Amino acid sequence: MRKFNVVVTYETEADTAEEAALLMYQELTNKQPPLHFSVVDESNAATSIILDREKADEFASTDHTADPGNW
Repeated sequence: MRKFNVVVTYETEADTAEEAALLMYQELTNKQPPLHFSVVDESNAATSIILDREKADEFASTDHTADPGNW
């Protein structure tokens, strides 16, 4: 399997970096998951991805750890 670095970008105003991180944490725990991601692969190739909420929710409802392709 390949490795990826997935980043969620969240722009906010705050007095400190810690407060900005806490505001993002609050957003993640109280609202729907984000759909906009930046993904970097092992070769440092970057891709911006916007997920379709319906497809993402369907994917998330399945246990993918049982998929032999993940072994």
